[in-house]
Amino acid sequence: MNPLPAAPSSAAADDFVIQLALDRGLLQPAQIDAARALAAGHTDAASPPPRVIDLLVQQGALTSRRVAELLAAEFGMPMAPDLANARITAETLELVPRAVAARHRLIPLAREGTKLRIALADPLDTDGIDALGYIVKLPIEPSVATPEDITAAIDRFYGKDTNSIDALLDNLSTKDGEGDAAAVTTEPGVGVTSTDSEADAPIIKLVHGIIIEAIQRRASDIHIEPLEKRFRVRYRIDGVLIEVENPPKRLQLSIISRLKIMANISIAEKRKPQDGRIQIAAGGKQLDLRVSSLPTAHGESIVMRILDKEGLTLGLPELGFLSDDAATFEKLISLPDGILLVTGPTGSGKTTTLYGCLHFINKPDRKIITVEDPVEYQLNGINQVPVRHDVGMTFASALRAMLRQAPNVVMVGEIRDLETAEIAINASLTGHMVFSTLHTNDAPGAVTRLIDIGVKPFLVSTSLRGIMAQRLVRKICKHCKKPYHADANEVRSLNINPAQAASANFSKGEGCSSCNATGYRGRMGIFEIFVINDEIQKMIYENVGTQKLRERARSAGMRTMREDGARKVIAGLTTIEEVVSITVGDAI
Repeated sequence: MNPLPAAPSSAAADDFVIQLALDRGLLQPAQIDAARALAAGHTDAASPPPRVIDLLVQQGALTSRRVAELLAAEFGMPMAPDLANARITAETLELVPRAVAARHRLIPLAREGTKLRIALADPLDTDGIDALGYIVKLPIEPSVATPEDITAAIDRFYGKDTNSIDALLDNLSTKDGEGDAAAVTTEPGVGVTSTDSEADAPIIKLVHGIIIEAIQRRASDIHIEPLEKRFRVRYRIDGVLIEVENPPKRLQLSIISRLKIMANISIAEKRKPQDGRIQIAAGGKQLDLRVSSLPTAHGESIVMRILDKEGLTLGLPELGFLSDDAATFEKLISLPDGILLVTGPTGSGKTTTLYGCLHFINKPDRKIITVEDPVEYQLNGINQVPVRHDVGMTFASALRAMLRQAPNVVMVGEIRDLETAEIAINASLTGHMVFSTLHTNDAPGAVTRLIDIGVKPFLVSTSLRGIMAQRLVRKICKHCKKPYHADANEVRSLNINPAQAASANFSKGEGCSSCNATGYRGRMGIFEIFVINDEIQKMIYENVGTQKLRERARSAGMRTMREDGARKVIAGLTTIEEVVSITVGDAI
């Protein structure tokens, strides 16, 4: 491949921009002379001298945005749309190699008919625009953005680490087998095969690169999906799926086979779903990857859940509890007997909350046993029993056997049927504290759900101590957090009264490299804690409806998830949009 044409010299570009600014009265000659003198005084031979225009920006004489506007006006180009909120399809990104985008400081925005719209930092780089047109075989329609916005967009859409997946893909034809063993090492006996050969090394490096990048970007899941004409890789970061660099379709079988070998599942079986596990050491800590393989129309889809044990040692404030809710919840989980249920849909953080409870009460004088399907995290000092349907080890049979081990605390991964529910309730009535989960939309609805599956109301009323419903919302990135003025409609959507709004710390993230330009980094819970008191026990015994239970709980002080979310919006921890999108309006 012929080398791409070089961009114009930085000195010529600087002189052009400086002259534009002088003509418009935006710069004074003294400012320019001072910046040039500073650049000329550069003596470090190990680094290039600073650009004059960069020094003017650093000194506040100009801004990057103003420079971009000057160039856009001079060349008759529009300013690019807000790149922090741009949506660029994988098909568009595939038109422009990352190396070209980084070298010429540009990013493709969209293909519209026979044209390709791009954003670039330097309209003077006409050679780069011509080279791009030659590569994509399309007319180019440019717009102008600041260099910082272009760099952030390249990191966001192509992936931040230019030496990870991109470099591995570029070097797949090599025979180098040394890889990144220092970055990712597989536990002995797990995912190791004696059949790894020198010819397999590039695939091994590529698979490890995908895992490394997911961990670096704080992903909770890695989705590897075979489609009709491409092989897609996506990371779930803070609950949102983000597509990253896709490996070539021709590597599909090799990558899937490598992952199945690492997870110790059969590479010959391609017709049935399979589950496995990968244990790795990455970034100085131990991580587990729970692997699920599912046959699809175009090959096997692999999903890897990244399980980080460090998340289990978080205290209640780190999980999202404010001080008053933390105190209430600590009292509930410290009770000597009864049932505590955590409810919510899949992916709402129920398991993490229960593990946090176990960590909080895990003391040498308590025996704790769990039954889980599967055991996601392995906890020190706790006896964990995996469900195995193939040998008859169901939730109910495991729970029945566990009670003969004389535990103080029992955790049941999920109450799915009447048999499991009855055994859990009987355990709570005989002096055990039982933690479990249930799939209901709110906390009072869990009572109705237990009765619907066949549990007698009097058993529910005497065994339940509390129910907590939860959801996860994204937290505002601390690195780019800025105050924000919420309009009346936004405030009204969360029923925030004027007095609260006047003192609220409404905030938003502007988007930065730390949060992948999303404005959010990390997640926290919003909660609805339903404490069962004597009056509510009587109502459950009388089998009253969910709505009446909810009304009584609200009058006793229960906050809904939306109300708890509103408190965290007022505190500047999350945004109105996040809470509204994840909760339903309060009925009363």
